[in-house]
Amino acid sequence: MSMTQIAKIAGVSSATVSRVINGSPLVNAETAARVREVLEKFAFIPDGNATALTRGKSDIFGLILPDLTNPYFTDLLDSFEAITSSKDQDLLTANTRFSPQRVEACIRRMLMRRVDGIALVASEVETGPFESLMRYRVPLVTLDRGQAGEWVSDVSIDFESALEDAMRHLKQYGHRKIAFIGGVAGLKTSTTRTQAFIKALSKNGLRLFEEYLQEGNYRPDGGAAAMSRILALRHLPSAVVTANDFTAVGALQRLNELGISVPRQMSIIGFDDISICSLVHPQLTTLSVCRDSLARLMYQALDDGRTSQDKRGRLYTLKAELVIRHSVANLKQ
Repeated sequence: MSMTQIAKIAGVSSATVSRVINGSPLVNAETAARVREVLEKFAFIPDGNATALTRGKSDIFGLILPDLTNPYFTDLLDSFEAITSSKDQDLLTANTRFSPQRVEACIRRMLMRRVDGIALVASEVETGPFESLMRYRVPLVTLDRGQAGEWVSDVSIDFESALEDAMRHLKQYGHRKIAFIGGVAGLKTSTTRTQAFIKALSKNGLRLFEEYLQEGNYRPDGGAAAMSRILALRHLPSAVVTANDFTAVGALQRLNELGISVPRQMSIIGFDDISICSLVHPQLTTLSVCRDSLARLMYQALDDGRTSQDKRGRLYTLKAELVIRHSVANLKQ
């Protein structure tokens, strides 16, 4: 579809469409909104932008995050912005709120702004939204998809190794019945974390109790709800590991509300090491993922993608480290 056709559908001139695409303040808000709606409906990317994108000279990168209420992602944003700022580059950001539809819309808007590459921290989407990136040869880096291809790289957290460390720590402290609160059902990253937990149990010679596998939503309310379900079980675990720290905070809150002592009556381990881990009571033992390191790897993947003659994507792996605080009881003492 041409710009002329877009203009006709929106009831404006081609010049007006061009101004909206380029962010001109000369178009009134109502008209601009109408034009953008048509542009998004038809997934329109101007040919001129495609040429600029292919050349990769905008010095603008995009960062798409799933949940800006989670401090982990705001920390990642801060780290990524520090890198682009140090190189006199600009950063466009977007928040998908775990919606695949919002991911597609965000990608289209970023393509229209002539980005040199996009870091997509939203593993719930499959290849559909990436087709326009491949068409216009825009480098993409994802998180925890575990797949690479032409123009697409991925950075994966080593959940298996990290959770093995967590299980070893719990086993050394005498824990044998361990529950897990995962993420949103159906998301690839949720499945990856749950499977890593199951493998970590096996490698440490610990038994898997199916009823101890509970779904969450990566947020405190999901952690609290899952903890309530665990507490309703006939036989309780002595420890709970969670898919992220936000989940652990919700689980801890529910235990506090019910007067259940942590760690004396129930131990908890989180994942991410957000700042709140050292502020809650008791301070949360967790698996730390360095946001600065993650931002550097994602930026490196994008920069390599736009400058290298070899457009094949790469797979990167980032380790997580166990940070021991006060939320795990030593049952042997």
